[in-house]
Amino acid sequence: PQKNTKLPQKHAKSPRNYTKSPQNRVCGCCGPLRPRYKRLVDNIFPEDPKDGLSKSDMEKLTFYAVSAPEKLDRIGAYLAERLSRDVVRHRYGYVVIAMEALDQLLMACHSQSIKPFVESFLHMVAKLLESREPDLQVLGTNSFVKFANIEEDTPSYHRRYDFFVSQFSAMCHSTHEDPETRTRIRVAGIKGLQGVVRKTVNDELQAIIWEPQHMDKLIPSMLFNMQDSEDLDRAGHPSTPSGAGQDGDENPAALAESCFRELLGRAAYGNMNNAVRPVLVHLDSHHLWDPNEFAVSCFRIIMYSIQAQHSHHVIQQVLNHLDHHNKNTPRVRAGIVQVLLETVAIAAKGSVGPTVLEVFNTLLKHLRMSVDFELGETSRRNSSSSVSSGRGKESEERIVQNAIIQTIGFFGGNLPDYQRAEVMMFVMGKVPVYGTPCHTPLLLGGLTSPWFQKSHLRLCPQVTSGFKSKSMAAALPPPFLDPLFSISLMEDSELRQLVLEILHNIIDRHDNRAKLRGIRIIPNVAALKIKREKISKQDVAFMKKHGQQLYRHIYLGCKEEDNVHKNFELLFTTLATVTIELANEEVVIDLIRLAIALQDMALGSEENMPMFIRCGINALVAAYLNFLSQMIANPPFCQHVSKVIELRNLDAPYLLPEHIFRDKCRLPESLDKEDRQLYFQTADMAECLAGPGYNAERLSIPYIPQVTDEDRLTRRKSFVDTISLQVDIMSNSLPDKSQLAEEITFETLKKAIDTTGLEEQEREKRRQVMEKFQKAPFEEIAAHCESKANMLHDRLAQIFELTIRPPPSPSGVVSISAGHTQHQSVPIYEMKFPDLCVY
Repeated sequence: PQKNTKLPQKHAKSPRNYTKSPQNRVCGCCGPLRPRYKRLVDNIFPEDPKDGLSKSDMEKLTFYAVSAPEKLDRIGAYLAERLSRDVVRHRYGYVVIAMEALDQLLMACHSQSIKPFVESFLHMVAKLLESREPDLQVLGTNSFVKFANIEEDTPSYHRRYDFFVSQFSAMCHSTHEDPETRTRIRVAGIKGLQGVVRKTVNDELQAIIWEPQHMDKLIPSMLFNMQDSEDLDRAGHPSTPSGAGQDGDENPAALAESCFRELLGRAAYGNMNNAVRPVLVHLDSHHLWDPNEFAVSCFRIIMYSIQAQHSHHVIQQVLNHLDHHNKNTPRVRAGIVQVLLETVAIAAKGSVGPTVLEVFNTLLKHLRMSVDFELGETSRRNSSSSVSSGRGKESEERIVQNAIIQTIGFFGGNLPDYQRAEVMMFVMGKVPVYGTPCHTPLLLGGLTSPWFQKSHLRLCPQVTSGFKSKSMAAALPPPFLDPLFSISLMEDSELRQLVLEILHNIIDRHDNRAKLRGIRIIPNVAALKIKREKISKQDVAFMKKHGQQLYRHIYLGCKEEDNVHKNFELLFTTLATVTIELANEEVVIDLIRLAIALQDMALGSEENMPMFIRCGINALVAAYLNFLSQMIANPPFCQHVSKVIELRNLDAPYLLPEHIFRDKCRLPESLDKEDRQLYFQTADMAECLAGPGYNAERLSIPYIPQVTDEDRLTRRKSFVDTISLQVDIMSNSLPDKSQLAEEITFETLKKAIDTTGLEEQEREKRRQVMEKFQKAPFEEIAAHCESKANMLHDRLAQIFELTIRPPPSPSGVVSISAGHTQHQSVPIYEMKFPDLCVY
């Protein structure tokens, strides 16, 4: 046999051409008969894989592939065959060379015939990802990322990436023992998902990536790595795992956040549901609502990544999620509400769509539910002995309620003014008032509890903060003003304080409240540099229509026995703000009359008021008249007010705000009403204002607050002067047609026009009715009403008897007499038919 000799150099590069037997030597001689693309592929592999890819032979293969693109599919299939064999035989050096060659061919070839080659390429990448070697998984991922960055000329109709989404997601959850290797695999998985996103979202035919089965793998994989970094930070470890570089590409958390932002930024409106729902499910599954730092950061990323016009869709998703957890623990609900606060805080600056009132409606519903839970827990706590657990539960419900109030206030505070007015009326319509119909079927005790009403009213100061309206009629419409004033009559000082704060936010359009803070005798009002404008015609009309209502509630609010220092401060600010914003000459006179009426009420003996309230009212009147006299710049008026204040400083300091509202101020046993110099006199003020512009004669008319039905709708005791409307039933029978038909003559018309006597009679009759119901004993009033009610029932019984009685019949009517049935026949000619039935 012949000795082994070296093969020619051009065949020596391929290990399969080196032969040692005669049979193999004969096959080697047939090597040039193999297809050219196979020979070119074999030539790129060196004898030693450490030498790397042969650049010159790779250039030849690339030139051949570009010149003959129809051979690309065969080149790809042959490379895939070699790579599969090398993977099985663990010859990873040749695997790296094969993938490098594939990458260069992908980058160089962009013809239509590249589609079959891509299929072979993806098949090889899948082979690498299926292996358990981290190096091969990273190698396959890097190749896929390079492929994802290539923009193909034509879209692919049949290509699917289901396997890659699943495999890359599994890599993102790697639990390898070595931290460095685990980090490499997770980074590779995140990069692979990012490549899938970039490859599919730009292709309209690849909208399948937004389907739930893919989003349920993509989103949790990213959140898992972002959450892992949060856990490391809370544990006190650096966010970058050991072995990872400082570059963001090697940090799984930073890379996952970047991919998460990119995915959300490419989401269309129809895909928002599938993108947000997995986030909520992930937060539920990992119990991340309490504490909710990670949940808040996630939704911040979402709101800043999506398009602005899609913000309201995210808010809707969170609201629905809150509805699904309406019976969960208070801390979980509070965590969801705080996340909602972050979303609306960002969305309120842009477009919030039609969900404005829906947000308020849902949050108010949960506020009522929270109060109901708290009341139920309180009742159970009172019936059991576990006091400490009940208190803990109560405090947790208060956390939920405060979170809801903060969310509504912040959201409403960022809305435009025209929407704020609607929101205020909407919220005020939800505030329950005792005696008014309520829309939510909850316990009456829970609805009218002070905390429940306070929780609703606390929303309005935040919503109205910074509210600027050109017209008071638009800012305080009757649907908002009437229930607001009704609540101001509640026997709870905090409720009245909230009402006054709401009025301050709306009335004060020039931000003067900070300058008026604190009830005091202001020595120089001009130094405050108060901003004001001339009152408009719309505001003049508003004060003519609603001024008396406003004065009445200030008057009644001053006499409440539970008033504290803050109540008097807010009342002073209310009077001062009305003077600045809404006072013309007529309103100034009305305000002075109101102040005098307050002083008289504090000095009156018929009112059973504590001494602190009497002194506080006098201090309020002194502080306000001092402010008003300087605002209208009337020197005689200022001199009179200053004189009274100086005398009080000497003889009765408890009648001034600087003294009475101190903690240890000594109260007098009684007020000296005879010392006229200590009090403001109507005659002296009328003389000071007896100049042009003011109708000082009206000061002599004492102010008497109007009595309305608002007192009946509140928990206050009703006034004696309440007018009861009674219906008089005529005792005589109904008149006949002949009596109704009256001849109309000139005298009849003259009597009809001359109604002076009738008006006097009606007025006298009304006075008698009022006097009767005020002074008559209760038994007499009850008997009178009962007789009229019996008369009404008798009249209705007669009417029903006439309408229900059956008509006569020719066959006779049936009557029962002594237990025997008798038939009485009625002839037809004796029957009376209606006119419409006769023709």
